[in-house]
Amino acid sequence: MPVRNKVVAMLLAGGQGSRLKNMTSKMAKPAVPYGGKYRIIDFALSNSTNSGIRDIGILTQYKPFKLNEHIGIGSAWDYDRNIGGLRLLSPFMSEDGGRWYTGTANAIYENIDFIDQLGCEYVLILSGDHIYKMDYDLLLKYHKEKQSQATIAVIKVPIEDASRFGIVNTDENMKIVQFEEKPKQPKSNTASMGIYVFDWKVLRKGLVEDNLEEESEHDFGKNVLPKMLSRDIPMYAYVFDGYWKDVGTVRSYWQSNMDLLDKNNGLKLRDRNWKIFTQSRNLPPQYIHNNSVVENSLINEGCDIAGTVRNSVLFSNVKVEKGAEVIDSIIMSNCIVGKEAKLNRCIVVENITIEAEKSIGRADSDKVYLVAENEIIEE
Repeated sequence: MPVRNKVVAMLLAGGQGSRLKNMTSKMAKPAVPYGGKYRIIDFALSNSTNSGIRDIGILTQYKPFKLNEHIGIGSAWDYDRNIGGLRLLSPFMSEDGGRWYTGTANAIYENIDFIDQLGCEYVLILSGDHIYKMDYDLLLKYHKEKQSQATIAVIKVPIEDASRFGIVNTDENMKIVQFEEKPKQPKSNTASMGIYVFDWKVLRKGLVEDNLEEESEHDFGKNVLPKMLSRDIPMYAYVFDGYWKDVGTVRSYWQSNMDLLDKNNGLKLRDRNWKIFTQSRNLPPQYIHNNSVVENSLINEGCDIAGTVRNSVLFSNVKVEKGAEVIDSIIMSNCIVGKEAKLNRCIVVENITIEAEKSIGRADSDKVYLVAENEIIEE
């Protein structure tokens, strides 16, 4: 039996994403729109279905309505099936009481019964707030070939950014010899992607032990993984060399969307062999008026363009009126850019109308401007 048929994926999708400011005022970070068509969680879900993962649990918590509405029964990702499929797992009340998930490890611990009933051998832990394409089947095969009991997917990051991540040190065989969560003085630039494969028996024991630790923050990076390493559990690093972006700030979100406009970007959204699936809104085609200008941009369905759009990403149902200019910007769904308005290096959240002749942002600035209702944030 293929390894992927013995695994359940647990997708952590309850993050608040507070550094994204107004973009997460009404939704969890994994539900934030991305790339003119998608939501951030679509990448982990699409990777899962493309990798042949049959069972997936999605752990939600912070403002889940938009996320739950988007996911539905999982039909966009072929998870509305009789064998296997997708389950939404929210915090719940038990005989011991009820509370919010208190950490990434606690979220999995609270759903031990769900995993047990599936009878799986392996558990794949995923984060719902990163942009990347990965074949999880290759990761699972690597885990088995190495006879690993815990495998961490890692990526090389600039050394100046390394202190923002969990940092892994390995021997020549990629066996992990040290793991530090966000060290002040990192010893390497090999960073954890927040993607893990565990033998379920090993992880289950580790979660139960961690739950009994009163001082624990019940976090994989801070508590569970270092504890496993101290017990000499075989742990290996799996190196990923593709495009991966943690869109955790306004600036990184803007930059990742701008990356999509580079035809040589590593994400390759047009790759028909590894599609990114999402819910369709069933809107009419976009309409480009005479004398309008559209250059190097992603324009989703339902858009009405009478002005100028350059190097920008427009989500569905956006209207750019005559004389308006949208440059190096991201405009989310159901927005109107009024006549003669000028937007440069902006992110405009959903359902916003930019008044006629309004000017926001500057081409000669390195700042990004987040435009929300009654507020403009510079970053």
